[in-house]
Amino acid sequence: MDKIVNKLAALGVPGLVLLVAMAVTGWTGAAAITAALALLGGPFGMLGGIAVLGILTLVANGLADYGFEALFKAVVEALRDNGKSKQDIEREIRSYPISSELKQKIRDYLRTID
Repeated sequence: MDKIVNKLAALGVPGLVLLVAMAVTGWTGAAAITAALALLGGPFGMLGGIAVLGILTLVANGLADYGFEALFKAVVEALRDNGKSKQDIEREIRSYPISSELKQKIRDYLRTID
């Protein structure tokens, strides 16, 4: 079991996500991996699942390096630089499945920028 734990720990957050997705499928072995990747990939199948795990790696590394607040502020600033108005960003935030506290934090940050 220690070997498996060490290998999953080396994979980090994507390893945990894959482990949970495999458990949810109800399958074992290669079928569990295939089904989990297809589940994570949605309409893009297994390849999409691999891409999702890659993106999770980038996000996890960014969170570890810079922290959550720095990342979300940078993303909001990038959205503004790309031409989205504050109202557009707020409208999108309302539709996201995130906590109301996080939504309020983003709204508060939007009020502080020009």
